[in-house]
Amino acid sequence: MKGSLIQISRRVIRLPNILNGRLYFSHPSASSQPPNNKLFVAGLSWSVDEKSLNDAFSSFGQVTEVRIMYDKETGRSRGFGFVHFSKDDEASCAKDAMDGKAFLGRPLRVSFALEKVRGAPVVVPRLTGIGNGEINKTR
Repeated sequence: MKGSLIQISRRVIRLPNILNGRLYFSHPSASSQPPNNKLFVAGLSWSVDEKSLNDAFSSFGQVTEVRIMYDKETGRSRGFGFVHFSKDDEASCAKDAMDGKAFLGRPLRVSFALEKVRGAPVVVPRLTGIGNGEINKTR
């Protein structure tokens, strides 16, 4: 099954893709996402802090803010964060250069950050039975 988009009353809904028996929801490609000055950085080592992440990205332009997301209960890094640049083109250069590069022993996954929609929760259903020809929704 190939993923596709459906537009319902001006709202775009992304349908899932199934590849090799695994279900995934694809994100818009870099070409369909407008560049912005905020990058989403995933795959961070637990030893990464804001200063080291700032140092890694500051060679591409003026970094205005760095935020690493932490677990509220344990205080440990959740493995992702955000890097804000002063200009869109600096963020674009940083994304292209740093995506897939090893940083403190782990490859980074860098993309343009999506705007958070307030008041509209994003719900991704859990699915079971993938790979045996059937998809069953669970809670």
